[in-house]
Amino acid sequence: MFTASVMLIGGLLLLYKGADWLVGGSSSFARRLGVPPIIVGLTVVAFGTSAPELFVNLTASFAGKADIAISNVIGSNIANILLVLGVITIIRPLRLKHEIVTRQIPIALLAAGLTWVMASDHFLAGRPADRLDRIDGLVLIAFLLAFLYYLIAVAFKERGRDNIEVRPAWISAALVGAGLLALFLGGKLTVDGATGIARLLGLSDRFIGLTVIAIGTSLPELLTSVLAVLRRSDDIAVGNIIGSNILNVFWILGLSATVRPLPVAEASRSDIGVVVTATLLVFILSFSSRKRIMARWAGFTLIAGYVVYLAASIFSA
Repeated sequence: MFTASVMLIGGLLLLYKGADWLVGGSSSFARRLGVPPIIVGLTVVAFGTSAPELFVNLTASFAGKADIAISNVIGSNIANILLVLGVITIIRPLRLKHEIVTRQIPIALLAAGLTWVMASDHFLAGRPADRLDRIDGLVLIAFLLAFLYYLIAVAFKERGRDNIEVRPAWISAALVGAGLLALFLGGKLTVDGATGIARLLGLSDRFIGLTVIAIGTSLPELLTSVLAVLRRSDDIAVGNIIGSNILNVFWILGLSATVRPLPVAEASRSDIGVVVTATLLVFILSFSSRKRIMARWAGFTLIAGYVVYLAASIFSA
């Protein structure tokens, strides 16, 4: 148990630092090459904060651990919506931008709903088993490309200043290399450690993926959003969460299913339904005020929902 716990904690720390090094080094490289700041933010930074989920999922997919691959993405999305968004709303009521309410949250809802449909082969089409196959993965990646095109089109209309630190080329290269290595090792240690703990405690891979791994890989989004809301940058705080959920589905789950088809257990399909419900709840709460301000009571509502979900997961495990 001790060895597995050390592997899990060490893996999560490597994932966190690896993402930080990769974002810092890649952003510096991009700025040195004259890439517009907004493109850096939409690609390097956005994808970098989702890198922990990606490396965990690819490791789990190649190892044939479909429950971890699916529950990591789904659990991370649930944690982002109910836990992270709940926490920052409690810290300070959020003023939601029109673009986030009318476009980005509906796209996140579309991503969750599309995943549920793709994972319901038996329920909807009467097939022998539910799974996300390579065709499903390619469709999700196609949606990713369309989403990126939309983001870039919107971003060029709203150019802003950036605070990206430009480092010497050799330091940037070292950060990128160290980040990739840390993410690779962190992904392997996290999956192996979580699997070891699950076996020792008699828990399922799905439960570990939904809780420990999901919350651990959501740390970059949590820290980024908390810092943003403390600086009164509500758009960045909320956009980071919603954008991460969209990327988790279209990019990470899409790529994972393309690498290796993922069988979907009935319990995992129910978890996807929780993502749909949680995203719909945020969409409804965003209209709770005429000024589109999510009050603290909305944050407590989201946290309460996460506690109920965790309790139900523990009971089912």
